Amino acid sequence: MLSARYQSPYWLTFKQATEKGGTIRKGEKGYPVVFWSKTEKEDEKTGEVKEVGFLRYYTVFNVAQVEGLANVPATETFNVSEDGAEAIDAAEMIIASMPHRPQITHGHTRACYSPAWDRVEMPVAVAFTGPAEYYSTLFHELTHATGHESRLGRHQALKNHSFGSTDYSKEELVAEFGAAFLCAEAGISPAVIDNQAAYIQGWLKALKNDSKLLVTAAAQAQKATNFILGRIDQTV
Repeated sequence: MLSARYQSPYWLTFKQATEKGGTIRKGEKGYPVVFWSKTEKEDEKTGEVKEVGFLRYYTVFNVAQVEGLANVPATETFNVSEDGAEAIDAAEMIIASMPHRPQITHGHTRACYSPAWDRVEMPVAVAFTGPAEYYSTLFHELTHATGHESRLGRHQALKNHSFGSTDYSKEELVAEFGAAFLCAEAGISPAVIDNQAAYIQGWLKALKNDSKLLVTAAAQAQKATNFILGRIDQTV
């Protein structure tokens, strides 16, 4: 989890910090973010204009890690109060509307997705510190479920499912990116960002900080998110 002093909503790339007259404090480390957007591109042969997606990878620093900045508040923090009813309703709608949704059962000792049973297992809701943590966890497991052969078939390409393996680490990155994307869709409080960023950073270290794998995982997570939201239908 990020330090409390990094809870300002203001984040800058190295270039942005420099342009504002700031310098990164010695010993500070940046955090990886992926920017996903769409643009239109004309086919050189047919002249047809198509919509294509693109990803960009950045390293950002919280303003609390930067010295010499002017007119940028460094002490403002996120509102970490419980998420409002609108965010909870939106999250429930996402879950209820997921095409070909796996079975979701509660009362288990831990949260996990079982490929053999095609089932998401969750502790009871009151075991979580709040709705943000509950829905973030459930979104993580539902993203895993999109890899089932009856949905996007991502798991079929995984050769080693053992904990800590490269394949396992890649899939964890996909699931946590998916959770972050779905939390954003639901409007869930940014308080969950701390845990998500730390989790992603941990698995990225296991993958030797390969930025290409980070971008690939984010692209797969976006595809999984679109499936869950019913924006694509790629059931087998």
